[in-house]
Amino acid sequence: MSSDLLEALTALEKQKGISREVLIEAIETALVTAYRRNFNQAQNVRVDLNMDAGTMRVYSRKDVVEEVEDDHLHISLEDARVINPLYEIGDVVEEEVTPRDFGRIAAQTAKQVVTQRVREAERGMIYDEYVDRQDDIVNGVVERLDPRNIYVSLGKVEAVLPSNEQIPSESYKPHDRIKVYITKVERSSRGPQVFVSRTHPGLLRRLFEMEVPEIYDGIVEIKSIAREAGDRSKISVHAHNEDVDPVGSCVGARGNRVQTIVDELSGEKIDIVEWSENPEIFVANALSPAKVLDVLVNEEEKSTTVVVPDYQLSLAIGKRGQNARLAAKLTGWKIDIKSEADARELGLYPRTVTEEPAGEPDGAETDWEEDADAYADADYDLYGDEADGEDAGEVDLYGDAAGADTAEPADED
Repeated sequence: MSSDLLEALTALEKQKGISREVLIEAIETALVTAYRRNFNQAQNVRVDLNMDAGTMRVYSRKDVVEEVEDDHLHISLEDARVINPLYEIGDVVEEEVTPRDFGRIAAQTAKQVVTQRVREAERGMIYDEYVDRQDDIVNGVVERLDPRNIYVSLGKVEAVLPSNEQIPSESYKPHDRIKVYITKVERSSRGPQVFVSRTHPGLLRRLFEMEVPEIYDGIVEIKSIAREAGDRSKISVHAHNEDVDPVGSCVGARGNRVQTIVDELSGEKIDIVEWSENPEIFVANALSPAKVLDVLVNEEEKSTTVVVPDYQLSLAIGKRGQNARLAAKLTGWKIDIKSEADARELGLYPRTVTEEPAGEPDGAETDWEEDADAYADADYDLYGDEADGEDAGEVDLYGDAAGADTAEPADED
């Protein structure tokens, strides 16, 4: 056998990271098949490649039995002991049967096997690399487009960006550089299939981890995300260090951190609120930038009734109910928004003394009220949202009848 093959296998081991032993084993298996096919031999054979000596030999393998049923597979004990007196029943007798012109066939077979194995090994390595990066963010370049999908080059593999994972407000052109979130990696006959997304909430989480050191280091934790890709998102954050402002850490000086993420998502608005285990505080924060007067909690139904000033009602509900809908998804609580006038008429606001939260003195402003006031007044909403003249009676949050003002939490993708 030519030393060229040995050199080629050594080079492939260095360049492709494919073990030479794996390639030799594959070549031996293929040579067995080639021997049987080209020489019409059905017996059990073994091919031995000696890479150091540069030789190749074919051996037939026969089991030693008492009664021979197939001459190609079996040999009697008497005949076996003619070859070696030490053979016993159950042993395997090997005899060299290398054809004279087998070298040419072996060379062709080796080439085909090496080519195929290299391709399979590359696919396997690519799959292993990207399956470990599932639920992670990667940089890609738009390669081509069709009516349904966009194909993004990730370097070693071409990923699929389905139409339902594309941000509606974005337009993509070949050679555009974008960040995508790997949602799924599958094996296929054509190699690993990688599916990516621009709308997944995980993309927003990873972007914040990249831009905010406090999140990457675990000092600040993202507790929940509610996203309507391309339009608006809300995230709740919590600091494990009391000396760290979780919202301010995410916003950054002059809003530079969050603005970098907004730019990456083509202007998607992002509200950052502080998480709290107290649903009254959390729901009030989640409705930012609207100011909240009171939050009534129903633990059994996991629902809340939120009272806001009359002039803030449309802002609390948002365009097409978006603010309330995102707040419900962010908190996991059903949110029913009432104007101050309606709440007073229904006797919900102000609360009576018996309805005051436990531990609060009469007339004292509760912690959630202070917190809600602080975040309503703070400049963490960078987009200057206004009520846009919408009337609460004309907002349909979930396709219900006109006048609905209740938002329910939705399952996160």
